[in-house]
Amino acid sequence: MEQDRPVLGILLMLGFCAVAPLADAVAKILGPHVPIAQLLLVRFGVQFLILLPFMGRTGRDWRMSRRVAVLAFVRTILHILGIGMMVTALIYLPLADAVAIAFVLPFIMLLLGHYVLGEEVGMRRLSACAVGFAGTLLIVQPAFADVGWPALLPLGVALNFAVFMLLTRQIARDTDPIALQAVSGGMAMVVLIPLILVLPAGLLPGGKWVGVDMPTWGLLLVLGTLGTLGHLLMTWSLRFAPSATLAPMQYLEIPFATLFGWLVFADLPDGLAVVGILITVSAGLYILIRERAASRALAPNLAKPAPAAPAAE
Repeated sequence: MEQDRPVLGILLMLGFCAVAPLADAVAKILGPHVPIAQLLLVRFGVQFLILLPFMGRTGRDWRMSRRVAVLAFVRTILHILGIGMMVTALIYLPLADAVAIAFVLPFIMLLLGHYVLGEEVGMRRLSACAVGFAGTLLIVQPAFADVGWPALLPLGVALNFAVFMLLTRQIARDTDPIALQAVSGGMAMVVLIPLILVLPAGLLPGGKWVGVDMPTWGLLLVLGTLGTLGHLLMTWSLRFAPSATLAPMQYLEIPFATLFGWLVFADLPDGLAVVGILITVSAGLYILIRERAASRALAPNLAKPAPAAPAAE
């Protein structure tokens, strides 16, 4: 098992927080010009081609049980849908707004853990969820007034990836993360190629292949590389530092997204959206702090012969 090296873990997570919104910026450039299915096929194809030789050199095992393979396939479908919704949202929304709205994800994860998995969640964290949702609505409101229903797509992305992460938890212990990413890239290609080549043109929105120039091909390859690199940075960061240390850092995606949105598209959130972003980030950080406190309170009890149930917060 890897020895904890928190500074390295934090640096790797910082890299992820910069790479992820940069990939979103590239997707925003490509979205109006490349059909979604084509963009997704190249994105996942690059992921597969990058990880394929890496798998061979490191001798990682591709094999999965039937249960894990089924869950991995469902996870891949969710991944395709999530990226597709985010790319569509980025066509209409400023980069920082789309990323900030998607950060309703921690609140959805907390509620799913409580109502689906039966995890103990106290009133303080549920109240923070309500505050976080209110902050998200402040970001959505001006965006919805400007562009309509696409402003709701990042909420769909957040719900999608909440289920995606729950599935990942189910198979993480049984699958090497690098192998899972490689297999997911191959599965995505198996799903997307028929959508592009077999279905009649126009039957599926964005489900066609178009000729693009060399600069666009370059951006597509950059998108696939950044997407793969981002997932690897997050995976490696968790090898060197505990998730409780790294989770608050993920909110750094929002200032990075704001910076890239300003530099590349001259977009900045308006005043109401800024207030909503601050509320959402504050509520999310509060939940993370309470989660850490609950974990610390639970740990000594788990060491006792007859532990008492932790009190609700």
